[in-house]
Amino acid sequence: MEGYCVKCKAKKEMKNPTVVTLKNGRPATVGTCATCGTKIYKIGSK
Repeated sequence: MEGYCVKCKAKKEMKNPTVVTLKNGRPATVGTCATCGTKIYKIGSK
């Protein structure tokens, strides 16, 4: 799964993507950037 990494300023592949539910009830996927290791959130995906 891909997400936008703010630190790298590009779309990167996520390591260990997991599906979570945000406080407002929206689904999201959270993982870590394969290059720099920062957290990546992709909102509204399964």
